[in-house]
Amino acid sequence: MRGFQVFVLILSVQVFTGCGSREDLTAVPSNPDGHIPILLFNGRGTSPGDVSATKTVLSNAHLGFVTVNSSQLNNMSEAQLREYRLLIVPGGNFIKIGDGLSSNTMTTVRAAVSNGMNYLGICAGAFVASDSGFNSLNLTSGVRFKFYAAEERGIRKTAVPIATPGGPTLDQYWEDGPQLSGWGTAVARYPDSTPAVVQGTYGSGCVILSGIHPEAPASWRRGMNFTTPADVDNEYARTLVEAALNRTSLPHY
Repeated sequence: MRGFQVFVLILSVQVFTGCGSREDLTAVPSNPDGHIPILLFNGRGTSPGDVSATKTVLSNAHLGFVTVNSSQLNNMSEAQLREYRLLIVPGGNFIKIGDGLSSNTMTTVRAAVSNGMNYLGICAGAFVASDSGFNSLNLTSGVRFKFYAAEERGIRKTAVPIATPGGPTLDQYWEDGPQLSGWGTAVARYPDSTPAVVQGTYGSGCVILSGIHPEAPASWRRGMNFTTPADVDNEYARTLVEAALNRTSLPHY
């Protein structure tokens, strides 16, 4: 989760197209023609490093996106949110993410998902999607996630072999992430068989939650042993993004 750390975040809004970007620190993102499919949250509590890693995955996949900070999201209506097909909330500190957003914003985002906007939550973003006990989206109808068992052994970040149905086991970067028992369908599992990635629905919206960081760049791996190259894991991150964006059902257990 690039987890449970306090970050000083310079907030910016960038629209990535094939040719360049524009920045606006205050305006609410507008997408009336729907030509930008993805809204990427980079507000209070998110890890700048994970926002950057997610941007790289999206850019490499040639997927258009705009970033939105906490103040901007707090000022967006359900209709404005639904101009986008997918909201991505990356890793960071889920308590601080919730602290930066109003309860009304959580209600608005929840309504947008229920009415057709899709959601991808990565680590902290998965906690925010649950009934976390703090200000959260509760897309899980009361389900609250626990940390993956490595946390109880005092491990804060490590390489974890993640199994997928019919696919290879991939060493993925994990940091303070949840295991996702009790909601949705497991599409990837930790070594103890608890869900590492789940997929489900909330109303009309597709929701994918990940307790791992497949978007993690090679630079995060220092001091850890991985048998899977970072670009292979990053391709799995792209798979999750595209599945959430296009409402594609992933192979599941």
